Amino acid sequence: MIQSVNRDRLFLASCFGLITTAMIFGIRAGILPQLGAEFGLTSKELGYVNQMAFLGFPIAMIVGGPLYNIIGPKRIVWVAFVTHLIGIVSTIFADGFWTLLLSTFFVGFGNGTIEAACNPMVADMYEGNQTTKMLSRFHMWFPGGIVIGSLVSKFMTDAGLGWQLQMGVILIPLVLYGVLFFGQLFPESTAEEGHSNTTNIKAMLSPLYIFMLICMALTAISEFGPEQWVGPILEKAGASPMLILALVTGLMAVGRYFAGPLVHSLNPTGVLWASSVIATIGIVLMSQATGAMVYVSAVIFAIGVCYFWPTMIGFVAEYIPKSGAFGMSIIGGMGMFSTSIFQPIIGGWIDDEMKNATARGLTGDAAQLAAGQETLDNMAIFPAILIIAFGVLWFVMRNKKPGHHHDETLAAQQPQL
Repeated sequence: MIQSVNRDRLFLASCFGLITTAMIFGIRAGILPQLGAEFGLTSKELGYVNQMAFLGFPIAMIVGGPLYNIIGPKRIVWVAFVTHLIGIVSTIFADGFWTLLLSTFFVGFGNGTIEAACNPMVADMYEGNQTTKMLSRFHMWFPGGIVIGSLVSKFMTDAGLGWQLQMGVILIPLVLYGVLFFGQLFPESTAEEGHSNTTNIKAMLSPLYIFMLICMALTAISEFGPEQWVGPILEKAGASPMLILALVTGLMAVGRYFAGPLVHSLNPTGVLWASSVIATIGIVLMSQATGAMVYVSAVIFAIGVCYFWPTMIGFVAEYIPKSGAFGMSIIGGMGMFSTSIFQPIIGGWIDDEMKNATARGLTGDAAQLAAGQETLDNMAIFPAILIIAFGVLWFVMRNKKPGHHHDETLAAQQPQL
């Protein structure tokens, strides 16, 4: 079966699907100020718009993930294409808050659906070490695509090109992945019969799994909070928000691509604890920096959050193996769901801090800078809590051996965002 499938073309199409998802992330971060200005939206309302993208993702994963072995990747891929297309086009023609909410939900659903189809499909097309290698190359395109999207947004904004045209650029990788998938023979699922759903659910009800769910919520918002709000928060800090986003995600792409096997071989609890410390330092420094120092603090932040997501998924695979692919899917879904919940909260923080800055007599750029810095200070709470949580996790797990450890577990990972 595999011999008759054009693996190279399907893999390339999958990469363009992930690039589409990532460019949406990067460009949306870049156009938030424009959306707020054009439609008269508060930061909290912009937070609700962001929320729809992060909410659509886990819903699509929950729906699409279990259906993979039933209806196959082909149908799921085309659902992703259609919802991506509807989301992007309806965003371009949005005329206010409610249409932005609906269009952004479609975009988020398309993002989650492409992941639900392509992650197991890539795993089904390759075997042994090739699986890990190709999944690593596939996942690299999430931060890589954000780099592309953030740079596109910066240069188009600097050139005076509006947010509608910036969203229109995303149609390019969308059309490319549609053309590449069109008419192709897709692989059949090679998923092995693993543990039953009852066994998976029982493992997910364990205290350790529930603890990791809570930690996943905090690691995800530690990473995505500053990234998705980089425009409104750092707009007046004397550095380009989109260049900062490109720098952070570019470093993450390189770090995961080249150092992934090294980190995978280390103690995951130690990696998680060190990441929480470095991420906290990075966010605190960003909350105080202006000018060139913003870039320095962004590098520290990138190093801190780089391995959060893949290490959390890997920990579940190794230490709670009976949760199976189902358990890893739920962990990944929790990351996106928690991020969606916090979007309007972060927007509300910005609004409140703007009022506080104004009450202190600050105006214009000074008020916006102060509001952004105070909001980042609030965000530092998330990784700071993780310093304690992962310290406790290291102490509890220090003498325990993984219940399951081999490269194939990576095949079931959610996107290493």
